[in-house]
Amino acid sequence: MARVIDQLWEYIAVAVGILVILGGVLLGFLRGRGGRAKDLPTAPPRDREVLPGVGDDATPPRDAPKRPIQDTAGVDTLPPTAEPDLLHQPEPTPTLERPETPAGRLTRLRARLARSNTALGKGLLALLSRGGLDEQAWEDVEDTLLASDLGVEATTELVESLRSKVKVEGTTDEATVRAWLREDLLTLVDPSMDRSIASSRTEGRPAVVLVVGVNGTGKTTTVGKLARVFVAEDKDVVLGAADTFRAAAADQLETWGGRVGVPTVRSDRDGADPAAVAFDAVKAAAEMEADVVLIDTAGRLHNKVGLMDELGKVKRVIEKQSPIDEVLLVLDATTGQNGLRQAEVFGEAVNVTGIVLTKLDGTAKGGIVVSVQRKLGVPVKLVGLGEGPDDLAPFDPEAFVDALID
Repeated sequence: MARVIDQLWEYIAVAVGILVILGGVLLGFLRGRGGRAKDLPTAPPRDREVLPGVGDDATPPRDAPKRPIQDTAGVDTLPPTAEPDLLHQPEPTPTLERPETPAGRLTRLRARLARSNTALGKGLLALLSRGGLDEQAWEDVEDTLLASDLGVEATTELVESLRSKVKVEGTTDEATVRAWLREDLLTLVDPSMDRSIASSRTEGRPAVVLVVGVNGTGKTTTVGKLARVFVAEDKDVVLGAADTFRAAAADQLETWGGRVGVPTVRSDRDGADPAAVAFDAVKAAAEMEADVVLIDTAGRLHNKVGLMDELGKVKRVIEKQSPIDEVLLVLDATTGQNGLRQAEVFGEAVNVTGIVLTKLDGTAKGGIVVSVQRKLGVPVKLVGLGEGPDDLAPFDPEAFVDALID
């Protein structure tokens, strides 16, 4: 019994020791918290304002009164950020050019033609008015005319007419000879030929003008310049870029049209079917109720049978939708007899209705006008005498002859 009591006291003693240890630990912990709390600054009384010191948090308490709006008048603020303009700003409309009228072109081109073809007229007048015309003199007259690309047949006719008049009249007065020469040259140029160009709606459809020629004659440029001629006459024009074989030909034509507000129908890829492009151009012109559609075709050598057949295909495809009112052949006036051969072959392929003579400047021979008309039996309708956009004008026979002999 005594042993049991001893063990019980031992247990009590251990429990008391544990309680003492736990109490000491708890007391130390409470003292540590109390010491740190004493280091914290005492909150200022609410009845006076205390400015924050260095290192203090400057943020006012949540229950601090907010400043009214008028208190912020002296505070600089950033300007409000502008909202980005998400709308697409349209590009400024380019200023369209106003082409020169045909009347003004004729006056200017006549003066230029007179400067560029004086060799023919002055040479003939010098020979015919010197008196004592013998066989050698008449041979010199023939040589001068042949050198101007007048052609053998026309040269023979002109010389025989002049010889007859000199023999009958018996005079070599320069004024008289000039009048004879003007009369005979005008007869050869033939002012009676119809030189009008289809440019107005016919039977409720636009006029269709097909432009053909070899590379290097200025064909695409001529189409662009002709569009300017029609725009100056207040015509609604559509261009068809059917020259799909030459790189950048469609871009070139589109640039010409854009300068005067004329739309261009083209393909988005090089080498597209030219007949399809031509067909689409005529269709678009009809839908837009345009007055005339000008179709540029690929330049082709007159001795390449396959290319000429392709040109015939373009013509046939267009005619499935609309008749072709005009086929203009562009010739380089400096090519002489080679140009005449081109005219002959193209005439067989597409039934040419008119000639456009380009580069009729100082290096060209004015006689090409007569010879090409005789070769094809169709008139020269337009002439170009320069690189300017308005250096293409309707051909005027009387102005042309006057420029040769003035």
